[in-house]
Amino acid sequence: MAKVVLGNHSSVLVPRQDRDGIRRFYCDVLGGALKKADPDRDFIRLGDDFYIAFLYGDVPDESEFLRTARSVWLELKTDDVEAMTRRILDSGVRKLALPDPHLYFQAPGGQCLRLVGIDEDLSFYEGVGAGPDMVKIKQALGQLQA
Repeated sequence: MAKVVLGNHSSVLVPRQDRDGIRRFYCDVLGGALKKADPDRDFIRLGDDFYIAFLYGDVPDESEFLRTARSVWLELKTDDVEAMTRRILDSGVRKLALPDPHLYFQAPGGQCLRLVGIDEDLSFYEGVGAGPDMVKIKQALGQLQA
């Protein structure tokens, strides 16, 4: 069977008016580097080798949390969870209340992220161990949509 792994590049189509907020959050708050910009795109590097391209267009604002059940959650890793949590929350992002010990939030542009420690044992997210209570998570997600 062929092997598949996730790459170190991602892209997302977002409304043009979100550009300033996206740059402030991903560069100023998270410490990313704006590697290239043109009128329709920003290429931002996070960490040593993850690149996210924000493609700006005249598209509707779909940033309301969980407009569909097909949302993808991205995971951010940090070597100082407490300090990065403060920076993220101080930036004014929307904190998502989920019954999990990690910070879940919605970044400018609508992306949903989870913050974890670089050296943290996350094996239960890989199907090992009991993991989070899925009934409570589904209830919390339902409350966020209301």
